[in-house]
Amino acid sequence: MIIVPIKEGENIERALKKFKRKFEKTGVVKELRERQAYTKFSVRRREQILKAIYIQQLQRSQEDI
Repeated sequence: MIIVPIKEGENIERALKKFKRKFEKTGVVKELRERQAYTKFSVRRREQILKAIYIQQLQRSQEDI
């Protein structure tokens, strides 16, 4: 259960923003979306490798600048 302590006189929108941030960090929605359909391990592994390659390319382009 997510608990967001609210200080005296704190704006409700600010507390809601904190709640949303904490909820997103838990990864519940992301996990639900992943579980909607089964993906083979080989496909998941391939996606991880492609993501790692993409990130490396971004880092290399940042070094060149």
